[in-house]
Amino acid sequence: MAATATSTLQIATARSCMSSPRKLVKAGAAVLGTSSKQLSWSKLASSSSVSSVQPLQRSFMKSSVRSCKVATKAMAESGDTKPAPGLPIDLRGKRAFIAGVADDNGYGWAIAKSLAAAGAEILVGTWVPALNIFESSLRRGKFDESRVLPDGSLMEITKVYPLDAVYDKMEDVPEDVKTNKRYAGSTNWTVQEVAESVKQDFGSIDILVHSLANGPEVTKPLLETSRNGYLAALSASSYSYISLLKHFLPIMNQGGSSISLTYIASERIIPGYGGGMSSAKAALESDTRVLAFEAGRRRKIRVNTISAGPLRSRAAKAIGFIDTMIDYSSANAPLQKELSAVNLVLVKTDEVGNAAAFLVSPLASAITGAVIYVDNGLNAMGVGVDSPIFKDLDIPKAEH
Repeated sequence: MAATATSTLQIATARSCMSSPRKLVKAGAAVLGTSSKQLSWSKLASSSSVSSVQPLQRSFMKSSVRSCKVATKAMAESGDTKPAPGLPIDLRGKRAFIAGVADDNGYGWAIAKSLAAAGAEILVGTWVPALNIFESSLRRGKFDESRVLPDGSLMEITKVYPLDAVYDKMEDVPEDVKTNKRYAGSTNWTVQEVAESVKQDFGSIDILVHSLANGPEVTKPLLETSRNGYLAALSASSYSYISLLKHFLPIMNQGGSSISLTYIASERIIPGYGGGMSSAKAALESDTRVLAFEAGRRRKIRVNTISAGPLRSRAAKAIGFIDTMIDYSSANAPLQKELSAVNLVLVKTDEVGNAAAFLVSPLASAITGAVIYVDNGLNAMGVGVDSPIFKDLDIPKAEH
């Protein structure tokens, strides 16, 4: 293999310390594809692609922020004189549209970061009522620490589009929504209009990510869920993916990829995850298989979904017992992770982001119609081993 300069995403276990979002310091990485005893110490080169089309201007934080963490990372590595070890994930020249990014602590943001680290250009769709706060936070540098990529640069979002994926076209929007002050000042935010805007601005995309869900009655048991609440959950959480793929498919380059996010409640009973949300996730997974066939036959587009473990995101807090689910997962999953309040979001979202980067890359070129579990193996468990019933069994604990 010829020695060429490459900018790639590689899975690594890293311990890093940074004194500033702008400053890169060395990181020790045990990279897949090399001996576990070999340590690669190298400076990381930027793999972010920044478009010239209306880039968002960012202010950089000048104050020194020092953080040290141990996490599973997506490492962007540069090799000027020798090929990079392992199997690279290279998304340079690819453009991704990620629907459902409204802050910096959800899975959509994490996926955007991993795709950016692999070289992809990032476009996002943000729920209209959250648009002003999101864009303002970006401009003021509130997300700068969260935007830091493995090479020390900041993730760039080329353009943010207002989006409400509940509505396919403007004729579907009720009058009370059109006149709602939270939608004032925003235009072209239905799914059809956003797809047309992206086509006008960029021509095409390669990657489509669906990272949004909503169940207005999620705290209600299914037997107490109204018809409107149930249908609203399916509309926002599952049909919205069909609509997005339907309208973006014509502008997706052949051989592209699309992913969504699901949850184990689609196939297991999770008391408290109500309002039709478990049904919506089941529908999403079923639709993934059908869409994989249809999009694959029409444009060679792969369609997969990631079943992610519980995350203390802003949206998840609406469920009301997310901390309990996180504790349960930590106690019962085959892979027990030490997830402190500080690194919980960083570790979990990085792992989902890295899985997404793999799924949309050429390394996963034969994977479609699949549900990929990124939950430390919790999906494989048949019982909760933290139950008092098993107190006398010699159940192995994680060694730290």
